[in-house]
Amino acid sequence: MFPYHDENETVRTPIVTFALIAANLAAWVLIQGAGAALPLAKSVCELGLIPAELLQTRPAGSRFPMGDGIVCLTDPGRQVGNILTSMFLHGSWMHLLGNMWFLWLFGNNIEDSMNRVTFLVFYLTCGLTAALAQAFTNPTSVVPMVGASGAISGVMGAYLVLFPRVRVYCLVPLGFILTRVAVPAWFMLLYWAFLQLASGLLSSGIEGGGVAFWAHVGGFAAGIVLVRPLVRRDLLDQHRGHLEPGLR
Repeated sequence: MFPYHDENETVRTPIVTFALIAANLAAWVLIQGAGAALPLAKSVCELGLIPAELLQTRPAGSRFPMGDGIVCLTDPGRQVGNILTSMFLHGSWMHLLGNMWFLWLFGNNIEDSMNRVTFLVFYLTCGLTAALAQAFTNPTSVVPMVGASGAISGVMGAYLVLFPRVRVYCLVPLGFILTRVAVPAWFMLLYWAFLQLASGLLSSGIEGGGVAFWAHVGGFAAGIVLVRPLVRRDLLDQHRGHLEPGLR
């Protein structure tokens, strides 16, 4: 099932959402070598968030094998800046494109309901919460964490609070035929969770073949908690004015 459109039309150009997508794509190409083995492994090891490194639960030099003879060693110090850099790195093309599509599909509407700076703060805070949730639930892990999934989980949580009944149109392949179906926004949370699980199982091994479950939970919870205090009522009312009465 491929979601391609929702009934939530934007009122303003989603400048921050565009910028976030551009930053993630730039990091993938310029820092991660567009998925080339060595730049990808180097970026994940050096700029990803390693819980044991952040929380100092293992000594510097602890090893994590990354495949093809590549080993990641933890650095001295907490590397706090990696909390931020890890949000803009990804483990594969599938990981990147899936995240960016969902950010575009749902992030533009959340941005439309807030001040632009507020939306950026909201996004980064959800990503920070997601990273810390994963780190504190697995404090001795030396597996580097990367990806925008935690922050986007916050966007999904906010979307479900503000627009739970909005219809999302999807293409569903039935044999050689593509069928268009409409599902409510709440259903997309279940689908998003499935995609994250599939991405983890099919990853190249850099993320240990798993998915950061508690990062998604933490980001989603942050989105639910933060959206109401941060939303601008006048912008939200203007945005909802474009929806059918039953979807507001």
